[in-house]
Amino acid sequence: MSSLGSVLTAIVTPFGADGKVDDAAFVALMAYLDQQGSDGVVVAGTTGEAATLDDDEHLDLIALAAQERPRPDFTVIAGVGSNDTRHAVKLTAGACERGADALLSVNPYYNRPNRRGLLAHYREVSAAADRPIVLYNIPQRTGADLSNELLAELAQIEHIDAVKQANNDNLALVDGLALYAGNDDVFARTLEMGGAGGILVASHVLSPQMRRMADEPHNRASIDQEIRGVVTALGIAPAATTAKAALGLLGHPVGDPRLPYVSVSEEELTIIKNALAAIDLLPSA
Repeated sequence: MSSLGSVLTAIVTPFGADGKVDDAAFVALMAYLDQQGSDGVVVAGTTGEAATLDDDEHLDLIALAAQERPRPDFTVIAGVGSNDTRHAVKLTAGACERGADALLSVNPYYNRPNRRGLLAHYREVSAAADRPIVLYNIPQRTGADLSNELLAELAQIEHIDAVKQANNDNLALVDGLALYAGNDDVFARTLEMGGAGGILVASHVLSPQMRRMADEPHNRASIDQEIRGVVTALGIAPAATTAKAALGLLGHPVGDPRLPYVSVSEEELTIIKNALAAIDLLPSA
């Protein structure tokens, strides 16, 4: 089991009515996730709308999470990926300075470097780090897949200790890397194969169930089946938007997403509401 924890929530970034980051709502949400069973959070990841945060907002949010974590061993992992190596290095060094426990680093998207470029990129990122790096393989967003063979090679670079695997076809243990599910629908499968856990979105509203999946192997399959409808419902639109909608339904308003994301439609909200109601998660009127 990785020391980072097994139930890690890719926390949304709350925004106020003025469009600015809502620090108080963020701290309150961290406390709620801790109470519900999350071991920690990934700050400023995809679900945290990192692409719409400027560098000051990005690094200030990481500092806030590290300073205001609900308990000393509540894990804070900082999203620090970029398709510009210099920018990735800047974010990596900044996150280390601000107290993150580990770093989530996606492979460069859009420009899609070749193997030698990718290895060179991560050597530069590693040189700026003094704590664990979690690779993030999500080819549907980056346009390039990190094969398990390549992941094993990247694992030889100092500080690269884990992978968030969001390509279900690649889901496998790789020498030198702790394995984290990058998609909620394979959290149970990842645990069954000896993975460390998951970096999850549905844990915004399903942390107790996902905590039990990690702690109660004999009940894992039945819990996975029980929550499948909610996991599916949260996949009907971008994760930041559905997670924010679900939190609002549970009484934890976190504001609207930033463009180019938009809030879920009424039809999408109804699907999410029905899924939550089906397993008695909605507060009584």
